[in-house]
Amino acid sequence: MHEIGRQRRLRRLAITGLAAMVAIAIGGSVVATQARAASTSPATASRPASAGLSISRQFFGFAKNQNGVTQAVYRYTLRNNRGMIVQILTYGATTQSIYVPDRFGRRADVVLGFKTLQDYVTYNSPPVAPTTGVYFGETVGRYANRIANGKFTLNQPGVGPVTYTIPVNNGPNSLHGGIIGFGNYIWSDQPVFGPGSVGVRMSITSPNNDQSYPAGSPGCPSGCTGYPAALKVTVTFTLNNANQYRISYKATNLSSNLNTVLNLTNHSYFNLAGESAPPGSAYGQYIMINANKYSPTNTVQIPLGYNVSVFGTPFNFTTPFPMGSRITDVSANFNAPVNQLLAPAQGYDHNWVLNPQTPATTGPGGLNLAARAFDAGSGRLLTVWTDQPGVQFYTSNFLTGTLVGISGHSYRQGAAYTFETQHFPNSPNQPNFPSTELGPGKTFNSTTIFAFAS
Repeated sequence: MHEIGRQRRLRRLAITGLAAMVAIAIGGSVVATQARAASTSPATASRPASAGLSISRQFFGFAKNQNGVTQAVYRYTLRNNRGMIVQILTYGATTQSIYVPDRFGRRADVVLGFKTLQDYVTYNSPPVAPTTGVYFGETVGRYANRIANGKFTLNQPGVGPVTYTIPVNNGPNSLHGGIIGFGNYIWSDQPVFGPGSVGVRMSITSPNNDQSYPAGSPGCPSGCTGYPAALKVTVTFTLNNANQYRISYKATNLSSNLNTVLNLTNHSYFNLAGESAPPGSAYGQYIMINANKYSPTNTVQIPLGYNVSVFGTPFNFTTPFPMGSRITDVSANFNAPVNQLLAPAQGYDHNWVLNPQTPATTGPGGLNLAARAFDAGSGRLLTVWTDQPGVQFYTSNFLTGTLVGISGHSYRQGAAYTFETQHFPNSPNQPNFPSTELGPGKTFNSTTIFAFAS
């Protein structure tokens, strides 16, 4: 009887949460114990900000940067007056933890992460092909997602078409920047204080020919030219009292005569039941994606070059649906020349084309609605707002139980999901996709907000 009563309560909570989720599926924003450091060095004193906001900086250990030089790594802890805590590492500009209260005021970490710096170095994006890592929470670049065969061609001023090669680390493709991406950098850091928010600004400079390697190097059997043009990248992470975690990107092409390509995102894995929830718990969480189209892929997860309707397919999340309810569906016609089974990706790992912004889908900062997730047990609701044209929804398909997370639990398939707001995969080789080129002296700006409520 107690179990039946609990099931009824959970069902009522789910219905209530889903009703709210559906009501705002097309518009209206929702206003709504720390892990030990890797060292015993004392933390920098916490600095309070206005309206119950605070920030602290703590030494987290030493690691080698992208050039093999050992540097100190720090962890920032942001707090607001509603019990939300965000922890960010200067290694990879990585979101390590996001603690959010549930409807009963119980706080849980809702993103996957590691406890120690050494685990991030070893497992997150190890610079050894073909192991690509898991990218928990890191800032991904220069090019988030896949570039087919690690090649693309750009028209350079006064020169004409030039073909560039970058390391392949994901079958025949380059994934998330290549062997040493932005997740392997140790970023410079500076606390920031805004009206009603607190945060940290992190910066790096990616050199011209970044990821150029001689023939025979990992991922570069014939050698790699690397990415053209030097790039200054700044990412600002802020938290406010509306439980909005804002990530703002700024990248400037420092070259006077070279075009380059750029695609930046944050790779946090979310589980609104908590990162220590039982394996597969994310499968029951409701997902809504504001997209009528998605990008079908080939067997190595490269888009076919066009977008198709989600309707009549397991990719239809235009209304809230449990994440795992159709994940094994391999029988539907997916509106592609061949049956685009979920099997090659072992689940969802595709680009959704976000619907054009309307007044009804405009949220904080004038951003477009990208996606929502809801967990009935905790009542937590996540809303994602962005100015990017797509979102890569990935369901932790390749977690096999070999990695131990921040709370000591093993991570397996269905442990979480990502909402990687970005441009489309392989855009440099797809003229029909929105361009990812950044011209000489040009600056790219973008913002995504992860807003939580319960």
